[in-house]
Amino acid sequence: MNIRKILFGITAAAVLAATPALTTSAQAAGEASTPTRMPWSFSGPFGTYDQAQLQRGFKVFKEVCASCHSANYLAFRNLSQPGGPAFTEDQVKQIASEYQVQDGPDSSGDMFERPARLSDHWPAPFPNEQAARASNGGAFPPDMSVLAKARSYHVGFPGFITDAFIQYQEYGVDYINALMTGYEEPPEDVTLQSGLHYNKYFPGHQIAMPNPLSDELVEYTDGSPQTVRQYAQDVSAFLMWMAEPHLDARKRIGFQVMIFLIVFAGLLYFTKKKVWKNVAH
Repeated sequence: MNIRKILFGITAAAVLAATPALTTSAQAAGEASTPTRMPWSFSGPFGTYDQAQLQRGFKVFKEVCASCHSANYLAFRNLSQPGGPAFTEDQVKQIASEYQVQDGPDSSGDMFERPARLSDHWPAPFPNEQAARASNGGAFPPDMSVLAKARSYHVGFPGFITDAFIQYQEYGVDYINALMTGYEEPPEDVTLQSGLHYNKYFPGHQIAMPNPLSDELVEYTDGSPQTVRQYAQDVSAFLMWMAEPHLDARKRIGFQVMIFLIVFAGLLYFTKKKVWKNVAH
């Protein structure tokens, strides 16, 4: 037992001694900063979306992000469905009417454009990837439909074990929010490549997308602060909803299932006690 304690102490000391060196090495290699965890309304087993925040986030997405990024899995009708931004059907029809989508062929075999309807998907800003790259200096803006679930960041020990118990799954939305607020002037020892911008949360720190947000860029009508920090949080929450639009229903059903299983287990226990009451053990 004493030998085990000695070996454990030596191992722990070696790990602690190596930690500063590993950190310094990672910083020298340009490792991205760890995003700050935000108090999202939808985090945890009982979290739900904030409809006002989703509506603000949609406004930022529509006026800023959608000029370069597509959202191929988002249909206009989704904006009025339960659990989302909760726009009225008339509001969504008004939003859809502002966009032209290609349809056809008509009776002459030609394609034509018409105002979008509720059943149409969000129109992409570019007709194809090549056109998108040509307009963005060779970079291809990713589709935003499931971006909040596709992005993440490293969580070391014991964080990933703790997160499993508290059911924290918002790594992607944390990363997007941090990225939107992570633009700054590069350090003196960093030389940016042509056409790239410095972002402390982006892997390698050099990102093709210029800073998309600035204070007073998008007008809010509900009195919320019109700041980069608020814009970033709102659009990140909206992207989370796009990636997981049925989150509220999933959590509600999951809670109901847990209650059912607890009651069912209790009934099984008392039934077993009743059936085997007179049997000798």
